[in-house]
Formats: sequence, C-alpha cells, structure tokens
Amino acid sequence: MLKKLFIFLFLILITVYLVMAVTVMNGKPNDQTCSGMELVIKDSIDYGFISKREVLRLLNNKKLSPIGKPMGEINTRQLEDELRQHPLIGNAECYRTSSNRIGIEITQRLPILRVMAANGENYYIDDKAHLMPIPNSAANVAIVTGYVDKAFAAKELYEFGMFLQKHPLWKAQIQQINVTAAKELELVPQVGDHIIFLGKPNNYENKFDRLETFYKRGLNEVGWNKYSHISLEFDNQIICTKKEK
Repeated sequence: MLKKLFIFLFLILITVYLVMAVTVMNGKPNDQTCSGMELVIKDSIDYGFISKREVLRLLNNKKLSPIGKPMGEINTRQLEDELRQHPLIGNAECYRTSSNRIGIEITQRLPILRVMAANGENYYIDDKAHLMPIPNSAANVAIVTGYVDKAFAAKELYEFGMFLQKHPLWKAQIQQINVTAAKELELVPQVGDHIIFLGKPNNYENKFDRLETFYKRGLNEVGWNKYSHISLEFDNQIICTKKEK
C-alpha cells in the first residue's frame, strides 16, 4: 500500500515539474532582447549565389534586423516573407531560439538551365519553372541559345531541363541546347563531335532511349566522330549524316 502511495506521489511530482518547466520556458518575458541571429544557408556548398553578408545587409536595409529588439516585437513571418522575395532565395524559415536569438534557415533557388538567347536576354530557369537573374557565381548547367522567349523557357525548356535533372547520364552529356526559329531543339554533347537533332521538345524518354541504344551499339563500334548529325525527330528511327571527308 505504501509502495503504491509512493509511486502515486512520485508521478504527481513529475507532472508538476513538467508543467512548471514548460510554463517557465514559454513564459519568458517578451521584452528580453534579441542577442543575435543564427543564420544558415543550407546549400551554400553547392551554390554560392547569396552570402550571409548579403542577407544581413538586406535585413538592415529594410530595417528588419532583429538584433537588439525585444523578442516579443520580432515578426518572424515578416522576416520570412521579405527574404523569400529575394530573386536568388527559394525559401526562408525564421524562428525564435531558447537563447534569445533568431534562427534563419535559407535555401537558394536551384537553376537547371541557363538561357543566353539571341535577343540578348540572359537568365537561369530554376526547378520551379521560374526565371532567375544571373548571380555572381555560375552554376554548372547546360546553356540554351537561339530563338528563346520567356514563355517557351518557362514551359518547354523547363520540362526538358527537369528531364535532364532526372537522368544523370544526359545531364552530364548535354552541354548546349540551341533553339531554332521553328522552336526545335539541337543539342551539343560533351562527348562526340556531332549535333543531336531532337526536333520538337516532346517524347523525351523515347528519344533518349533510342539515342542511348545507338551510342552503345552504334558509335561504340564505328567511332564517336563518324557522324556530324544524329536526328531523333521521327519515331522508331535514327537518321545519321556522315561527316564529309
């Protein structure tokens, strides 16, 4: 009986302690001052589009730096909204820490293609089909040239860029995409002295399956520089043009 009473009292004490601990943690005075920021740019190893210094300068210019402000007056949602408007930031998450600091985690936008159009426009297409400006550091992605307008870039080229992202072989092999006046695609590969004519930007899986088979069974036998032009335009066939001697 005494044992049961002891266990019951022990459980009550634990419950009271937990309630008090949570109350103390959640009841910190809102007028405590923010002592600093814990700023993390998650993908900074892969891309150096935006630096911590630039983020701090942005917040200072907008008078949104939380440092020195009462914790209760800091609007983390406003910080997130402002940071997400930056053309090189894909997402931002802001939160309060237990040490009276503001944590900020930033994810940069992920470029999948770079457009250098005949009309002089120069920008990246990211993995959300948005166009983004050229940052100070370059990304290792295929370059698109030729007759490109922004509508074509945000749809057809975006879809092709995402296809390349999902297929490491072709992402590594295709270094340039030229768009003709008829909105057909010509591809310049990393390996092989030939042009791949894709035709209209569609049916990628079928076209590149044929190309992979031709690479393995054809070019590996006759040589990678035998042809100047390889066309995948028509279904179920590959048309090759030999180099002139």
